[in-house]
Amino acid sequence: METQIWIAGEALIDLVSNSDGETKAIVGGGPANTARAMANLGITSFFIGGISSDTYGTMIEDEFRRSGVRLDLAMFTNLPTATAEVSLDSSGSAKYKFSLEDTATFDFRLDWLAHGEPDVLYCGTLGALIEPGASELFNWARQKSTTILFDPNVRPSVLHDSSNYRKSMERWFRISNVIKLSEDDFHWLYGDKQPSCLLEFGPNLVVLTRGERGISAFTRDVEVSVEGREIDVIDTIGAGDIVNAILLESISRYGSVGLLENLVPVLERAAMAAAITCTRAGAKPPTREELEAF
Repeated sequence: METQIWIAGEALIDLVSNSDGETKAIVGGGPANTARAMANLGITSFFIGGISSDTYGTMIEDEFRRSGVRLDLAMFTNLPTATAEVSLDSSGSAKYKFSLEDTATFDFRLDWLAHGEPDVLYCGTLGALIEPGASELFNWARQKSTTILFDPNVRPSVLHDSSNYRKSMERWFRISNVIKLSEDDFHWLYGDKQPSCLLEFGPNLVVLTRGERGISAFTRDVEVSVEGREIDVIDTIGAGDIVNAILLESISRYGSVGLLENLVPVLERAAMAAAITCTRAGAKPPTREELEAF
């Protein structure tokens, strides 16, 4: 039987301006990027989110279908698609300005969210923050008995108050088995605390991406780190999302206990995949063949 990997959250449109002032519309959103990264690894995932009938929504649907992401559990609606204006700094790091209200993208409701149990459930980014859909999504997710991977993928431009942002995320931390976040995300939420403090919420594993310095992971028994790869960075869009995909791939292969037993090779694979993604413009994760040949 095919492993059921459900990816719940937003698919939106990134409006990226180039050096000539031209704007290009690109399918984005952490969950959407994670789903497409899974497809590139040859693993079928089911996207759970709202998809509009407008032009941008059609772009999203076409991209998912072309990639091989399943849309059986998605919600199709006439509400508009959310957008994000993306600007890149000199290091290739992205900043976002969002248009989110009353969109298909965040129209999560219990009356359409999928019944049953997946083998693995991923939730994250703005789908876990933007109300009222975020609470609907949370109340749905907490009823599941499956392994949950959560990525806050913090966006301070949407909610500037770190205390309120932290409260919104901590309810998700309490129902998650694995938390993955960036070093910048953690410091914005918790300042100088140690990332291992997140284990107090109940997950078995906390994974912290550190950019060019690699990835660290924390369990109740060990702390391990792997180094980043030396590369020429084009931009960092999608780097964290391919790490999500590698973790999901590993949970589906080994189970949540087996993931802990294979933590170092999993993190090394994730660091390699993130490095490849950073050598390309936009969220273009590697295929399984590219990853194995790198």
